[in-house]
Amino acid sequence: MTAAAAASNSPAAAAEASPSPSAAAAAAAAAPASGASSGSTPPTPSASAATTAAAAAAGAAGGGGGAAAAAGDRDGECLLQLPHLPLSVADLPLLQQHYLGPLELLAFDEDINTVLKCKQLKEHRIKILCDKLKEILMEEGNVQPVNTPVTVVGDIHGQFHDLMQMFKCAGTCPSVNFLFLGDYVDRGFNSLECVTLVFLLKVRYRHRITIIRGNHESRQITQVYGFFDECIRKYGNANVWSLLTGVFDYLPLSALIEGQIFCPHAGLSPQLDSLDAVRALQRHQEVPHEGPMCDLLWSDPEDQLEGWGVSPRGAGKED
Repeated sequence: MTAAAAASNSPAAAAEASPSPSAAAAAAAAAPASGASSGSTPPTPSASAATTAAAAAAGAAGGGGGAAAAAGDRDGECLLQLPHLPLSVADLPLLQQHYLGPLELLAFDEDINTVLKCKQLKEHRIKILCDKLKEILMEEGNVQPVNTPVTVVGDIHGQFHDLMQMFKCAGTCPSVNFLFLGDYVDRGFNSLECVTLVFLLKVRYRHRITIIRGNHESRQITQVYGFFDECIRKYGNANVWSLLTGVFDYLPLSALIEGQIFCPHAGLSPQLDSLDAVRALQRHQEVPHEGPMCDLLWSDPEDQLEGWGVSPRGAGKED
C-alpha cells in the first residue's frame, strides 16, 4: 500500500503541525514515489522498484555507506555480505549494548548468512527468532520514534532480489538505519526469506531497524495471497506460518520520524485525531475488518476527495 520514501535531517511533513513550503519540498524530494498498492491489486513484475530508487537516494543523503558486496550466484553464493559478519573476538566489548549474549549473536549471524543465500532456516531457529523478536516488540509502542538519517522502505511483498538490490543501493546495517513500513509477504516467490531476513536484522540491530505492520501482516490475507501456501510448500506444514504470523500481532502500527513525519503503513482514520489516540489502540490482535487499526493499515489517500469516503477495497477509508 505504501511506497518507499526516504527521510533526511530536514523535516518532510508534520504529524501534529502544519507543514511549511520547505517541508513540503523536502517531502517531495525524499519520497519520489508515493501512493500505493492495494491489498487486492495484481502484483507488478517488480514490486519493489520504487523502494530501490528511494532507498538509493536515502542512502546517498543519509551517509549510508556501510556497503554491500556485489551480488553473486542467486542459487548458491551469499547475495550480500553484511559488514558485521563474521563476528570476531575483537567485537566482544560491543556486546554490552545488545540484549543478546555472545553465543546468541553468533547464532543469529549464521542465520543471517543463511537467509542472505535465499535459503530457509530450520524450524527450531524460526521459533527462537520469533520468541526473541516478540520480547523486543513488546517493549515498543504503537507509534515508534525514529531518528534521521533513515532509509524508509515500503512494500517488499516477497521480492527477495529487489530487497538485496535495495541494500546494495542504500547500504546495510549497522551503517544505515532502516524503517520498514510493512507488507513483507505475499505475491512474491520469496516471502519467507524476506520476512525472515527483516526479522533477523531487527533482532540483531534492534535500535537500527524499525519495523511496523502492513495490511498483509494478517493471517486471513496471507492465506489468500500466497504466504501460507509458500510455507506449506517449503516446510511441509503450517508451523512456521503460525510462528511468523504470531509475531505480526506484536508489530507497531506506525512510526514517527524526528517527531514530525507520521508513518503508518497506509492512511489515516476519522476515529484518530491525535498521536495519543494511536498510542492507545490495542494492537495485539488479528487485523480487524473495521475501525481505526484497520484504517491505519488499509486506508488510501485520495487527492480528489475532500473529507472521508468508503474505500472500494472493502476495508479502510479514502481520505
